[in-house]
Amino acid sequence: MTSPADLPAGHREHLEDLLTACAHLTVLAERVTQFADLLTGRRGEDLDAWISLVDADDLPALHRFVHGPRRDLPALVADLMLTYSNGPIEDANTKVKFLKRQMYGRTGFALLRQRILLTQPHAA
Repeated sequence: MTSPADLPAGHREHLEDLLTACAHLTVLAERVTQFADLLTGRRGEDLDAWISLVDADDLPALHRFVHGPRRDLPALVADLMLTYSNGPIEDANTKVKFLKRQMYGRTGFALLRQRILLTQPHAA
């Protein structure tokens, strides 16, 4: 995600031209920027207010978009506010599944286990 202020000059001018040509795009760009700020700033407590703003706008595409976060709002807010993540676990799980797919039908569990142990970084 690139902030509009960080865009190259040509892209920024093109964006400004688009926003002046269509009022709906101005509101849409504002809401998208606000959402990006919520995510990058990890401000989960403001998510409900942002969803209310989107509901008040006449932007059907964003209405469909906020349907997903609204279904699981407490989990999304917690994810944005908490400092820990299950990302490292998911990374290890993905690597194990990749190795398993590579070796499918070729050998048994013992060799798969050995490859998994050899590819995992050692704890310091």
